[in-house]
Amino acid sequence: MIPTLLLPFAAGVVGGAMNALAGGGTFATLPALIALGLPANTANATSNVALLPGAATSAWAFRDELGPVGGVDWRLLAGVTFVSALVGSLLLVATPSRAFDLIIPWLLLFAFVVMAFGRRAADWLHARVTIGRRTLIAAQTLLGVYGGYFGGGVGLMTTAVYGLLANVSPRALFAPRTTMLAIANLAAAVVFIGFGLVRWTAGVPMLVGAVIGGWAGAKLGKRLPPRAVRVWTLLVTGATTGIFFLRAYA
Repeated sequence: MIPTLLLPFAAGVVGGAMNALAGGGTFATLPALIALGLPANTANATSNVALLPGAATSAWAFRDELGPVGGVDWRLLAGVTFVSALVGSLLLVATPSRAFDLIIPWLLLFAFVVMAFGRRAADWLHARVTIGRRTLIAAQTLLGVYGGYFGGGVGLMTTAVYGLLANVSPRALFAPRTTMLAIANLAAAVVFIGFGLVRWTAGVPMLVGAVIGGWAGAKLGKRLPPRAVRVWTLLVTGATTGIFFLRAYA
């Protein structure tokens, strides 16, 4: 009984901190829930709901830094995120568990590639391409759908996309990124709870851990060097991606 509570709690602490620092908290929480025997889609829904308070805590910690992104009001981006995340979460509800087992590794791989090369690609493209407000809103729509459906690495994807489209430094993106992550999680939570897809026995201790991790991560985020955060995130995401490919296809 105690390990059943401690594992999701510890994963919640790590996942909440990762989301606050750079994103990718799902890479910590999802494997823990699947290790407890939850079906993949139920584990993903439970992870999403458990990480919501931690994401909200981080967003609150950065609230004073919120402002327009690339000339687009953050409230407009928040509305786009909420609606598109509802769509993404409904797509997850409609996905059979076995199919999601096979899809997850590719979603994780996609997130890992974005984490590893997204910022570099964003810098390269931004030096050659000028993109306007409409493209930023369209990109936010896609990020919202992905965040509602799965969400793994969406924080780092947001950092890369905003860096490309708005030419904003990663540190300046802490506030809008954590806010959009929290809003996407909220929209998905509405759907997942409504459809009874959340396993509360694992979700509650994970939720408590995520609140602690989200608060601590937001504090650390103002002090840690970006390279240390990046290396840690890539190690966790790379290992998790490999494990899920073995699980699905070995």
